[in-house]
Amino acid sequence: MAWDLLPLLPLGILAGLLSGLLGIGGGLIFSPLLLWLGLPPHQALATSTLAIMPTTMGGSLTHLRSRSLPMDAIGAIVLGACAGGVLFSRAGSWLEGWQLLALQSLMYGLLTAVISPKAVGLEDPAQPLPLAGLGGVGLVAGWSSGLLGVGGGLVMVPLMVRGLRIGVYQAIRLSTMAVCASATVASITFLADGRANTSMALVLGLSAAAAAQWSAKRLQSFREQQLVWMIRLLCAFLAIDVGRRALLLLAGGSA
Repeated sequence: MAWDLLPLLPLGILAGLLSGLLGIGGGLIFSPLLLWLGLPPHQALATSTLAIMPTTMGGSLTHLRSRSLPMDAIGAIVLGACAGGVLFSRAGSWLEGWQLLALQSLMYGLLTAVISPKAVGLEDPAQPLPLAGLGGVGLVAGWSSGLLGVGGGLVMVPLMVRGLRIGVYQAIRLSTMAVCASATVASITFLADGRANTSMALVLGLSAAAAAQWSAKRLQSFREQQLVWMIRLLCAFLAIDVGRRALLLLAGGSA
């Protein structure tokens, strides 16, 4: 069994690199990969959430050590993320597999259309952050990881940039920590009910954690527009791929 898990290592590293750069949890790589390996949607999404937890810990530690964010902002978004993870971690069992994937596809499609940079080069680190708004964004992370097995970074970053007018760099750092919190809370439920494949999650998550810590340190070397276009292209690709999987499951269930 251990040898069977080795092919997951390079994919975990890829997910970790994206996690550190874009503030995502890696679920956008983990979830389609686990579906491709043959896991049913509910188990794939639960395993993805469990793998997200160690992935985002590496980036979160890097951002905490850099002291680039006020603690009250971190507390607000993490509290919202934990609350959302508790509320939505059991909701996925109420939906069919194709419905979960259809929700993912819709989420990615909307994000492709709305994300854009706040203002290139005009981020003000001294600007006070809206704590209530950050708490609401954290709830979205909990919904995304608890229900869909995706950390929520691809949702939170556009919400913070467009809705709260927070710069991309700050949004990515906050997103990483919120994803870590929501995935941790949701994983408790998935471990308790036996939905997740622990071995796969550990291989993916631990390999991704090391890569995430490395890329998080190099976040500032990328321009805002580059980061935004990377997120947009990922969202467009995933909207198409996950939507295709949802249609296949629906057609198979109707046959």
